[in-house]
Amino acid sequence: MYLKGSKWSMNKRRRPFNYFRILALTAMIGFGIYFSLVISPAVQLSSQPAPTPTKPPELFIAEAMDSFKDGKLLQAIDLYQSAIALTPNDPASYIELAKVQAWAGQYVEAQTNAENALLLNPDNSTAHAVRGWTLSAQNDRLAAESSIKRALELDPNNALAHAYYAELMADRYLAGEGGLDIVDRMSEESRVALSLAPGSMEAHRARGYVLEATGNTQEAISEYETAATITPNLADIHLSLGRVYRALQVNDKAVNELTIASQLNPADPTPLLLISRVYANIGENAKAEQYAQQAVKINPSDPNLRGNLGVMFYKNFKWQLAIDELSLVVAGGQDVDGNKVERLELIPDSLRIPEYYFTYGLSLVKVDRCGDAIPIFYKIIDTVNPTDEISLFNANEGIRLCSEKVNATPSAIGTELPEIDSQLTPTDNPTEATVVPAG
Repeated sequence: MYLKGSKWSMNKRRRPFNYFRILALTAMIGFGIYFSLVISPAVQLSSQPAPTPTKPPELFIAEAMDSFKDGKLLQAIDLYQSAIALTPNDPASYIELAKVQAWAGQYVEAQTNAENALLLNPDNSTAHAVRGWTLSAQNDRLAAESSIKRALELDPNNALAHAYYAELMADRYLAGEGGLDIVDRMSEESRVALSLAPGSMEAHRARGYVLEATGNTQEAISEYETAATITPNLADIHLSLGRVYRALQVNDKAVNELTIASQLNPADPTPLLLISRVYANIGENAKAEQYAQQAVKINPSDPNLRGNLGVMFYKNFKWQLAIDELSLVVAGGQDVDGNKVERLELIPDSLRIPEYYFTYGLSLVKVDRCGDAIPIFYKIIDTVNPTDEISLFNANEGIRLCSEKVNATPSAIGTELPEIDSQLTPTDNPTEATVVPAG
């Protein structure tokens, strides 16, 4: 039985094969497979953002070490922080970060990171040592000593801890603390540090600091120069060299080293402050004023910098400008730009503050304000140590000038410059060379 119209009729004649159609169909199928397997995945991948390769933390640390050697402290800090972000459980990275932050003057941040390292490893000797160093920089000497002693308990051969301990005791010696044997103790600690790590910049720096504090200035220069050879781009070493060259009155070398220190760490006004003092001591008062102004621009709220600038204005016969600066030191206040300045209390043992006070008084005399000047002079006489001959001389000279005012014309008072004997400054005296001017 057959179904009518069925295309399956066995009697239907077959058509011949169309080979061209078969080839075309095969090509289309092949292209479809190729598109699915090759082109489509490629298009999908290209539409996705390319993954960003992540540096290994070791590479960040290597770059941070190179930046530190180049004197690029802020860059080194950023790189160490990047390494820590990748490996937050590595105490060594926190320690290195803390050290660089301390060199950059970021003492609070440095203390925090040293303590972060201790949270990860409470028995890390170097972390305790670095923490002590940062505390010492913040003048917390008791806590600093406790931390450094703990470091030495954990590792008696930790050269870095011995170096920091030597510096801490030198600070205490200069502050009149530490007992009768403080010089022997700090000298011994610095020698131990050198014996344990003769190639360490920190050990040579600590030895130089001890020698500087005890008046052995030439030997201190040798140690500082060795430290500078090991780490040539560290601002602190050049600042130390500038300080001791200034103490020896080798003015050209002092200015050169202090200039390098300022270039390496432009955020620190101390080198500019000391350069201004170098020029003042050799009578180049215009340059002294210029550098004093640059220092104030860096930190306009620092009363020591304002006091130094006031002294330089006085030396250049700019009485009212001197009064404007020095009144901020003596009474505190706010400058025309809104910068607040805290007053500096006159204390007996200060090496610089009395100069600001008697220069303020003499400036007031110059503009016929003896009524304001006389109390300043008597306060100096009542407060400073009897051995402070410079301050006592200038205070008495101010009183003398005011007592003669009755018989002197204002013009005569205004043209005579009272003698300010400030040639013997804190850093000109080898035994006090490490004390930064202005106390």
